Amino acid sequence: MNKDYSVKKSSDIEKIIKKRKSVGNTHFVVYKSENHEETHFRFAVSVPKKFGNAVHRNKIKRQIREIMAKLDVIDKIDVFIVVKKNANELDFEQIKKSITWLMNKQNILR
Repeated sequence: MNKDYSVKKSSDIEKIIKKRKSVGNTHFVVYKSENHEETHFRFAVSVPKKFGNAVHRNKIKRQIREIMAKLDVIDKIDVFIVVKKNANELDFEQIKKSITWLMNKQNILR
């Protein structure tokens, strides 16, 4: 996935969170915000240290990036995904199903 699709600055992430448009379940929280400056969607992933060691945290971030690359997300949206501690018991298909369900609930997918 192209680096243009990622939110890097903490100030941008704070703007997404301040919009308070969030939906979550026991494993993830998805925040969304409209961004009229970009022509495509952007996203960021946050995994707490309580999730596990660096190997586990990086693995779930790679999995979520792969899932986001395959989804058909509408343009001009910023998405921030927070992974909760108990998501480490999920396999890839369960993660994909959960993220897709949350994206549908936020009306982010086409």
